[in-house]
Amino acid sequence: MKKITFTPDGEEAIDLYVLEQTTIGGVNYILVTDAEEEEDGEAYILKASPEADGDEQVYHMVAEEEELAAVAGVFENM
Repeated sequence: MKKITFTPDGEEAIDLYVLEQTTIGGVNYILVTDAEEEEDGEAYILKASPEADGDEQVYHMVAEEEELAAVAGVFENM
């Protein structure tokens, strides 16, 4: 599993593990977990931001309920 470092706004950096990746409407989304073993951790959906810092991609947690439900449905079918 690929490991990324995610820094939520105003919080400390955390390591997350990428489970799946998809593109919907030209926007990249990743499904991540906070544990190396899939069954042990919490799952989160992150959305790629158009802002980029050099070679690093910037992601934000998907917070809007409708968007979260739609993207979660895509990941469930993968």
